[in-house]
Amino acid sequence: FRPKKNDYEHNLNIIGDLFEQMAGALPDVLALPETCLSGYFLEGGVIEAAQPAGKVFQDLQESYLKRTDGKKSLHIVLGFYERANGNLYNSSMYAILGPDAGILHVHRKFFLPTYGVFDEKRFVSRGRALDVFETAFGNAGMLICEDLWHSVSSTILALKGALIIYVGAASPARGFRSEEIGNIAHWRRLLSLSADEHNLFLVFTSLVGFEGGRGLVGNSALVGPTGEFLNEAPAAKD
Repeated sequence: FRPKKNDYEHNLNIIGDLFEQMAGALPDVLALPETCLSGYFLEGGVIEAAQPAGKVFQDLQESYLKRTDGKKSLHIVLGFYERANGNLYNSSMYAILGPDAGILHVHRKFFLPTYGVFDEKRFVSRGRALDVFETAFGNAGMLICEDLWHSVSSTILALKGALIIYVGAASPARGFRSEEIGNIAHWRRLLSLSADEHNLFLVFTSLVGFEGGRGLVGNSALVGPTGEFLNEAPAAKD
């Protein structure tokens, strides 16, 4: 998924195109990356990009009903900058579109990276909760990028009963000393170890494209409960 920077309507339309492309064979769950409705590296532009969760949900529901026959429910996970209670957050939503429409959960990024190319604490507030929620496909949790780099996050979700964790990311390429890009290698280790340690599934979705000269690596993956990679997208491809 390659968003257009700070263009909510354009990125919403890309998701609508996905609905249309999948209309003949809808998956149970469509998982999309961190901040896919705006792009990640916005800095002060977060103020304009942030949307209330309710508006994002209503816009997705309208698009889904317009682009498909709307007869089957589709579960969707996606990242966005959220405006709520006078604050701005880097958030991820799990919602159902179609006949049984509704928001099941919103997770707000708990660990905000502020080092190297990252400066999140200057522009968004941190979340304060790590929660598990029921879905038709088992108990689920959500994490956003840096959240998974702290093992306590997946441990808390596992202890609360998560069977699957959705992890959205916007990870710029870093570390070019070996054949595999450094942060891709680190992500692969994190995903495999977290899934294996807690005996659960991890769905990892990562943005691609260039933002402010930074190349986002992609490499989305589905990891099984013994740490095996069940499916994996190539690096830097959408």
